[in-house]
Amino acid sequence: MEVFINLAVNGLATGMLIFLLAAGLTLIFGLMDVLNFAHGGLFAWGAFSGVWVYSTTGSFILGIMAAICTGLILGFALERFIIQPVYGNHVQQILITLGVMLVLSETIKVVFGPNQLSAKTPSYFSGSWEFGDIIIIKYRLFIILVGALIFAAIYYVLKNTKIGLIVRAGVINKEMVQALGINIKKVFMLVFMVGAAMAALGGMLLGPYSGVIYAEMGLEFGILAFIVVVIGGMGSITGSVLAAILVGLSGSFMAYYVPDLTLAVNMILMAVVLIFRPQGLFGVKG
Repeated sequence: MEVFINLAVNGLATGMLIFLLAAGLTLIFGLMDVLNFAHGGLFAWGAFSGVWVYSTTGSFILGIMAAICTGLILGFALERFIIQPVYGNHVQQILITLGVMLVLSETIKVVFGPNQLSAKTPSYFSGSWEFGDIIIIKYRLFIILVGALIFAAIYYVLKNTKIGLIVRAGVINKEMVQALGINIKKVFMLVFMVGAAMAALGGMLLGPYSGVIYAEMGLEFGILAFIVVVIGGMGSITGSVLAAILVGLSGSFMAYYVPDLTLAVNMILMAVVLIFRPQGLFGVKG
C-alpha cells in the first residue's frame, strides 16, 4: 500500500508538469488549428531562464516570474513572425515549427552553455512528510497543487468569463466571431502567449523536480505533450489534465514494476485510444 501511494504521488506530480505543457498546446490547436512542434522549445527556455534567475538571485519566486515572462515574450514573437504566415497550412506549420524547435534548443546552448544546469529545491519545499512507510515529498505535492490550481483557473476562465466565451466560440466558428466585430487575431495571440507561458512555467518547475535541466528536454517533453493532447482530445482542457495524469501514473508504475515498458507504455496508451476513440477521450467527432 505504501509503495502504491508513493508511486501515485510521483505519477501525479509528473502528470501535472506534462499538463502545463499540454494545456497550452491543446488550446493553441483547438482555437488556432496550429500544430506547434516548437512548444517543447518554450518549455526548455522557461526551464533555463527560470533556473538561471533562481540560481543567480536565490529567489524561487523570481525564477518563476522570469520563466513566465520568457514564455510570454517568445510566444508573442513566435506567433507574430513565424505562425501567422502559415495559418491554415499544417504541412508548413509542422516543418517551420520543427525548425524553430531545433533553433530554440541550439540557442539555449549558446546562451547558457552546452552543459546541464543543476537546480536545487527551495528550502521551504525541501524534505518530506513521513506517515509510517509512506513518504510524501513536499515539492512534488507543491507541483500537484500548482497544476490543480492552474487547471481550475483555466476552466473557470473558459466557462465563466467573456474572454472564455470568445475563445470557445472561436473554436467552433472563427469566421462568425470575426463577423461580430471581435478581433480574432488578438485573441489568437493572447491564447498563444498564455500557452507559451504555461509551457515555460512547467519547464521551470521541472528543474528542482528532476535536479537537472538540459537543452534537449524540450523535444522529449514535447512528444509527451502531443501524446497527452491526442489521448485527451484536441481542444479539451479536461481531457488534457486527465490524459496527463494517466500518462504520469502509467510511467511511474511501469518504471517500478516493468521498467522495460516504461518508454513504450505511452505509445501503447495512445494507440489504444486511437483505435477505440479516434477523437480522444474528451474530443468531439469532426
